[in-house]
Amino acid sequence: MPGIRGRVVVSLCVVAAATAAATIGYAGGSDGVRAAEDDPRPHSRPQALTWQQDLRVADARQRLTSRCMNRHGFSYWEDRTLTLRESRPVRYVQDDLAWARTYGYGGRIDAKSERVRERNPNGSYRQGLSAAHRTAFDIALDGGDSARLLTAPLPGGGEIQKRLGGCTEEAERWLYGDPAEWFRTSKIAMGLNSLYSADLMKDRQLTASVRAWARCMKSAGQPYKDPQAARDAVRVNTARLGAARADEAFAAERKTAVADAACARETSLRAVAKARETYYQDLLRDRFGEALDTYRHLGRRAYDRAVHVVPERT
Repeated sequence: MPGIRGRVVVSLCVVAAATAAATIGYAGGSDGVRAAEDDPRPHSRPQALTWQQDLRVADARQRLTSRCMNRHGFSYWEDRTLTLRESRPVRYVQDDLAWARTYGYGGRIDAKSERVRERNPNGSYRQGLSAAHRTAFDIALDGGDSARLLTAPLPGGGEIQKRLGGCTEEAERWLYGDPAEWFRTSKIAMGLNSLYSADLMKDRQLTASVRAWARCMKSAGQPYKDPQAARDAVRVNTARLGAARADEAFAAERKTAVADAACARETSLRAVAKARETYYQDLLRDRFGEALDTYRHLGRRAYDRAVHVVPERT
């Protein structure tokens, strides 16, 4: 069970968590909206939120939590450090050339986020309180040690738990209606790829598309077998060059990322990856379709409410 300070850090990092929640395997396009528009299936099922919409829900959750904490007499800092463009998730298939030219694979964005996490204004504020006020802060935030514990099964086996109480529960209840159902279905939705990822990585259509991508990359002077190998090489090079040669490392990162995005477009890797992932996801609908639809329905409800709480980031 995480410590009290750990719960503060988790609350602070809610935006990162929400963004990660929107990134399931390969699915999604360069702007998040195009993924829904490209879906050839009838739209009778609830549609997943775009990453921009997910981010706005996360921001609304922070705003509601902050308001609640203020009512209890505490300060609570909202993390909106990253711009909307900086908050864009980098998925396995990256085909946004403009973004890659500016941010590479997002290495500097990750470093910026890490600095914010290390600074952690909410944690610092809490540490400055007296022992009695720290306990009161924890109770106000998430119910403290007496908060109820939610348990959700994971599709691949096992379970995950979460404290729920205080302002965290109030914010989630206002957005989702049923925080426990949201927690349960979100963990199912987030964990589905554990059931098909091995088959997806061996899928003939996908592997053929990845090989075409690799040929394109080789022609561009970037000899990598797949997108993950390209990113791994960038990380190794950045670490090797260190802070003294950070500009050189970032230039190399952008060069590889731009080639990656260009080759993904040239080979239609994103479309193939999305289609094949959708195929494997649909094979699981008899077991998890109801939970997935509920997850998307609750997410849509939360977004419809979030637009009345916070503006979209600029």
